[in-house]
Amino acid sequence: MKKQGGRMSGGRIMASLIVLLGSLAYVMVFAVINGSLGFVCSMGVTVFGAVGVAKALGEQIALSYGVIIGMAVGLGVLRGGLRFVEQYCNHYIAFKLLAVLRDKIFSALRRLCPAKLESKQKGSIIAMLTSDIETLEVFYAHTVSPICIALTVSAAVMIFVGLVSSWWLALVAAIGYIAVGIVAPLISSSAMKEAGVKYRACFSAFNAYFLDSIKGIKDIVLNNAGETRKRGVSERSDTLSGYTRELKYKIANATAATEFTVSFMTLIAAGAAVALVAAGEISIGKAIIGVVAIFGSFGPVIAISALPGNLTQTFASGDRVLKLLNEKPVVENIENGEDFLFEDLEVKDLCFSYEKDKEVLKDICLNAKRGEIVGIVGKSGCGKSTLLKLLLRFWSKDGGSISYCGKDIEEINSSSLTDNVTMVSQSTYLFDDTIEENLRIAKEDATEEELERACRRASVHDFIVSLPEGYETRAGALGDNLSAGEKQRIGLARAFLRGSGLILLDEPTSNVDSINEGMILRSLAEQKKDKAIILVSHRESTMAIADRVYRIENGRIKEEK
Repeated sequence: MKKQGGRMSGGRIMASLIVLLGSLAYVMVFAVINGSLGFVCSMGVTVFGAVGVAKALGEQIALSYGVIIGMAVGLGVLRGGLRFVEQYCNHYIAFKLLAVLRDKIFSALRRLCPAKLESKQKGSIIAMLTSDIETLEVFYAHTVSPICIALTVSAAVMIFVGLVSSWWLALVAAIGYIAVGIVAPLISSSAMKEAGVKYRACFSAFNAYFLDSIKGIKDIVLNNAGETRKRGVSERSDTLSGYTRELKYKIANATAATEFTVSFMTLIAAGAAVALVAAGEISIGKAIIGVVAIFGSFGPVIAISALPGNLTQTFASGDRVLKLLNEKPVVENIENGEDFLFEDLEVKDLCFSYEKDKEVLKDICLNAKRGEIVGIVGKSGCGKSTLLKLLLRFWSKDGGSISYCGKDIEEINSSSLTDNVTMVSQSTYLFDDTIEENLRIAKEDATEEELERACRRASVHDFIVSLPEGYETRAGALGDNLSAGEKQRIGLARAFLRGSGLILLDEPTSNVDSINEGMILRSLAEQKKDKAIILVSHRESTMAIADRVYRIENGRIKEEK
């Protein structure tokens, strides 16, 4: 069940994360067995020491001193081996699942792309893929196993103390385990929950702001906004530091409270043992064995009491990751529909709105077929780009129809749609790779002749060959080695290289000069003989090459004569 503000409850987050173990559950069980045996061996060292003392005090113990010493040493050595196996298993599970989670997140991003990703901060996504996933490693490696080990060891110690020493001491031990392993964590978790959530949210927001600052460093410098941006970074850094201090302070308080509770319960156990000896209930030797066993058994429950400091951040990270994994895309991929080979497009009475009662497009009608260029003109923000995205089914239409070759877009396989329709957006993204590899995104097996022909059509070939390394020149991180116009022409070359039957061009000449615009428009006119082109622009001059022109105003469209 979700809590106020849409955040999942801690129990649901833990349950969901445990379910992700899947086939790795058997490794977790093996880790718990080794961890439990390891703690038993660790306590066995001191318990056998106590047995030796009890024997020296006259307690009837069949074991010889040599056997007692040998058992203590052997258990100490065995403890090391078991601890290694436990930690190896825990971290094997953790890192295996981290890889699985990253793969699931990338799959989710592909599923949500592109519509829902437009509203998500890129820095926040990067923080999720790095920091949030690393935080979950704590849960798998240092949370699940310790809880199981604490329960197993505590139960074993209570039974041992009850059988060997006194059930009254076993009861005292149970009270101590509950106080340290359940009550203290619940109190500290409640105290730290809000601080942990705020810290993770602030950390994510800081990442997003800082990444935006790096990406926009040129514009910051050109607009002399360095000091303003610096203050923004500093303010967010100070806020994050404040949340960090608050969280660390509460963790320190929780740790101190736990240590005090452990000390208090050991004193209670010692006092109870003295009272039982005085009452003649147990011998001094049995009292020593029982008290020593209890003293050495708080390790696992102390580990649980230390969890809330990490769990508050783990729950915040887990909540963000699980929400992304469970988020539904705006549209689902169609895999059992029909394929088609583009010949014509017909749009009838198309309606669409991002929000209720705020219609963006209404009763849109247009058509396009091979061999023609269709122009769409209108002011910025009138819905031109939205219309192109609807033609690629980034969103589902609210009404009307979009038909390719007589087939409704909702019945066409998504892969067939993207094979036949290519869009060049206003801003082309270039990866930090060579220009050639950036082009091959459109067609991986393209020949050099095909690459060159596509670039010539986009009027960018001459520029590329003028570079020192030609097509092997690296575009640079975020394409910063190239101007906006050059990136736009490379994006256009990608569309030509792809060879789709329909090309959607969103402001293809907005970042080029008039000479290059003329060259690009001439290339488009030459390309129309074997494909259809829908050209969107706010420039009236760009429409000169269009066979038909539609104008969008106030969400409605009309064909210009």
